[in-house]
Amino acid sequence: MKLRPLRFLFSLLILPLPAAATDTLTLRLQDAIALAGEESAEVQRARNTFLAAYWNYRNFRANRLPSVTLTSSPSINRELNKIVQADGTTRFIRQDQSDIDLALRIEQPVGWTGGKFLVRSSLNRYDEFRQHTVAYGTAPLIIGYEQNLLGYNALKWEKRIEPLRFREAKKQYAESLEVISATTCSHFFALASAQAELEMARQNFASADTLYRMAQGRYEIGTVTENEMLQLEINRLNEETNVMEAEITLREAAQAIRSFLGLEPESELRLIVPDSVPQFQVPMAAAVETALANSPDPEYYRRTLRESESQLAYAKADRGLRADLYVQFGLSQTGRDFAAAYRRPLHQEAASITLAMPLLDWGRGRGKVRLAKSRLALAQVEAEQGMNDFRQNVEKLVMQFNMQGHKVRIAALTNQRAEQRHNVARRLYIMGRSSLLDLNAAISEKNAARRNHISAIRTYWTLYFTLRSMTAYDFEHHAPITEQLPL
Repeated sequence: MKLRPLRFLFSLLILPLPAAATDTLTLRLQDAIALAGEESAEVQRARNTFLAAYWNYRNFRANRLPSVTLTSSPSINRELNKIVQADGTTRFIRQDQSDIDLALRIEQPVGWTGGKFLVRSSLNRYDEFRQHTVAYGTAPLIIGYEQNLLGYNALKWEKRIEPLRFREAKKQYAESLEVISATTCSHFFALASAQAELEMARQNFASADTLYRMAQGRYEIGTVTENEMLQLEINRLNEETNVMEAEITLREAAQAIRSFLGLEPESELRLIVPDSVPQFQVPMAAAVETALANSPDPEYYRRTLRESESQLAYAKADRGLRADLYVQFGLSQTGRDFAAAYRRPLHQEAASITLAMPLLDWGRGRGKVRLAKSRLALAQVEAEQGMNDFRQNVEKLVMQFNMQGHKVRIAALTNQRAEQRHNVARRLYIMGRSSLLDLNAAISEKNAARRNHISAIRTYWTLYFTLRSMTAYDFEHHAPITEQLPL
């Protein structure tokens, strides 16, 4: 009697604990696409890629605006220095001095010439502590201009290339979001297919198990042959294996879509798969026109052509005579005090030109020009071929999409008829009016029809979002797709 309390406690310890509650998330296709468009890793990557292009474009715009710089480099010097005297002798003289300067500099690039305007104002104070002297030097206003006369105008080519690059980035961002929707479709229907496979495997196993148990009774009375009995047992074992494989495939597909959508690993998913799709046709000419206007591909080819032209211009400018011009006009003065340094400033003018002519470069300049010409010709060929391929891809996609809606209807009807045929074949086999081969054929056709139906719907939505990504247009609702830029 004393052992009963111990046995009772032990029985409490070995009782199975209740399973932790798991949240079940019901997802339609549009729900999954909305989740993917919020915080998925792919969306974050697309946003950061666009933001990098945006700030690069902002830097380009800022580089064409005036820049204002305030500089100062004060110094103090207390040491013995070797000083050469006027008679050629050398003396070590102690120096105890300071030099303080302040300069304001304004620069303005000139895009159409590639030059730069300079405006500068400076103040300098020099103190000699041993002599107790102070000197000021000022340049109240200095205006200068520097220009590469025969060289490469980087500002001009940046103005031609950078806006193309930014337009390409904006269109690329919109395209990326639609590509993410197409990828979401693939994950969604991969899980839907896995769920359907598991459902079919369980149904097939239940049916095979029922037929096998029924055949055991018939086998004992001799109405079922041994060969047929073995075949039914093999079918049951195969279907049991199919259930286990379908469970593994389902877990992998669920893990993949949870990772893609950024969901919790332990969340359960229940998908609502659409049985039908919208029925509309995409006009071929309108699709090609909107794709040429909204896709990033045409911008990409325009940009690569401009970059090749820029490289050719640089190679031509770099191989011949180079001349740099600098002119300056300003006012300057010195004095023992601050006011005197600004009184009656003196004029100062300066002009210089620097010439450089390669006399012997062993053909390097000419080779660079020829290389740049070859690259430009190659870029022109690739752009022409790329645009032709782009148009053909759009046309091919439109034709596939316009036919896919009809394929979905056929697949749905085929799935319905295959299910009916399977029910009839199973009933006839139970009644003994059909063979096992006919039943197995009906099961295979039912499974294939179910798979083809889901695959047809998956292909429809993948084509739909791929077409949206290439055209940035919603042909179902006849409206352009406008994405809010992450700025």
